Amino acid sequence: MHALIQGLILGVLTAGVYALMASGQTLIFGVMKVVNLAQGAMVILSAYLAYGLFTSFGVDPLLAIPVTTVAMFILGVAVQLAFLRPLHDEDRSELSLLVTFAVALLIEGFMSVTWRTTDRSINTSYANSSWSVGGYQITLVRLWAFLLSIAALGVLLLLLNRTRFGRAIRATVQNPESARLLGVESNRVSAIGFGLGTATAAAAGSIYGLLYPFNPGSHYDLISRLLSIVVLGGLGSIAGAIVGALIVSTSSAVVAATISPAWSEMTFFVILILVLLLRPQGIFGTTGRGAI
Repeated sequence: MHALIQGLILGVLTAGVYALMASGQTLIFGVMKVVNLAQGAMVILSAYLAYGLFTSFGVDPLLAIPVTTVAMFILGVAVQLAFLRPLHDEDRSELSLLVTFAVALLIEGFMSVTWRTTDRSINTSYANSSWSVGGYQITLVRLWAFLLSIAALGVLLLLLNRTRFGRAIRATVQNPESARLLGVESNRVSAIGFGLGTATAAAAGSIYGLLYPFNPGSHYDLISRLLSIVVLGGLGSIAGAIVGALIVSTSSAVVAATISPAWSEMTFFVILILVLLLRPQGIFGTTGRGAI
């Protein structure tokens, strides 16, 4: 029982970070119907940026989040304008897979040249600090990562639900043609929406670098997890991304703690297959366009 509860605690704390990453992925799909295979590479690039700021200037990775977020937002807008906007609407869904995978390879190559291929990690003074609550260990890094991820998700949801631009995004997701008739500039919404999606990768990347060692190839495993989360929760649903991240993270952590770490990697794929067999559109997905 102790191992089970400890696994649940670890899973819930880690779920916040994956939910933040996946929310950007599902936001991009909701706005543009683009599956961004470069999202994982952008997370790792953000981790490297936080690593560079920490090792060169002593900037704490958590304090570096505003800097990396702005940088990745600009990169996301540039990628959308340069590589995705020129695609024809009827071919965008298919061709975007190739385009975003090519972008991921470009980012991986840039990271390999700049930082080499050896594993890096961000080791702060509080990296090994932990609290014992009722006999259960809670690491300070994971607690801060969870709280910051929840705060970032809260800002994103407020932006989508309480601002004029957020309403424009939701209108575009639900019915792009009607949104255009009402004066929504779909090209502008797509560019900024893609930028917001990559900005969440920046916030998550700084946190990811505190939790795990990383190298330029780490994005392959990461994108497989993110795709599993957004498909499990329902493509285009941020609520689904949060629930999917919670299911994936807690199930993996519990299996690792109670059975074996060797089986934890397979757990979420089994859950994903079962959900898709019973509900192909995902937990919160719909058969047609739905709201973010």
